Amino acid sequence: MGSLTFARRVPYALAALVSVATLAACGRAEVSPPRTSLGDAPSLSLLADPIRRSTTTTTTTTTTTTTTMAPSPGLVKGRVTIVGDSVTIDAQPNLEQDIPGADVEAMVGEQWYQGVQEIQTLRAEGRLGAVVVVALGTNGPISQSDLAQMMQACEGASRVVFVTNHVPDSWQDPNNAILETAPSEYRTAVVADWEALAAANSGWFYPDGVHMVIGGTGAAALASLIASKI
Repeated sequence: MGSLTFARRVPYALAALVSVATLAACGRAEVSPPRTSLGDAPSLSLLADPIRRSTTTTTTTTTTTTTTMAPSPGLVKGRVTIVGDSVTIDAQPNLEQDIPGADVEAMVGEQWYQGVQEIQTLRAEGRLGAVVVVALGTNGPISQSDLAQMMQACEGASRVVFVTNHVPDSWQDPNNAILETAPSEYRTAVVADWEALAAANSGWFYPDGVHMVIGGTGAAALASLIASKI
């Protein structure tokens, strides 16, 4: 990202470091290091709209269908891989409590491309869960190509949950518009609309409007929302 975008993210990173320092003092989480570089990845095929026919008339109906499929060989059944940034770290205790088999892989300031790398590495190591949760985008803008790369990295997962962004910056709405297209383009994708829930509960957040008390009311609500989509 450019220097301007980085400067605008500094308050979030500072708040995140305070949050992580508090968590580390309690011995409750670890932050994963960045992974290796990312190569280009092709987009997955789009799904055809289902067509319903009767004996007398023909009607075309566009629907969005979420499919829970058997995971591909090499993915770990019963494990839910959760890739995220400092907001995910705020909710980590609740995620581990609410979601059986949760494996939280989160890092302060994590960018989307780093999440793709994380998933690629976990797959190569035989540690990627059959269900993947992507809670990224807080720290910068994403594109439709980024979404395609993430779905390519998650190929074979039985479900991929995308968590919308709640961040008072210019990329929030464009990011969320892209994330909300995922279920219509990829049959295993679903969206957990964190922005809608967070926007109605401003009291959950620190003054930066992004981070929450670790294990607090907002963090518990985020974990519950994600769990409901798995």
